[in-house]
Amino acid sequence: MEEADEAVAELRVALAGIGVVLPSLRIDPLSCARESPCPALDLGHCSVDGARRLVAALREAGRER
Repeated sequence: MEEADEAVAELRVALAGIGVVLPSLRIDPLSCARESPCPALDLGHCSVDGARRLVAALREAGRER
């Protein structure tokens, strides 16, 4: 769970750096309810503008490779 919490925090900061806010970003509680928890991140909802900013950032990152 600690690793999942860190991933959420890191993703939140990285997205904020490109102007994207995912208000519902969190650890999916159902993924932790199993006998052997396997935390998954719920990226939640974002605005159309946020989605476009994310797409632009991913495309730019792809070009840098």
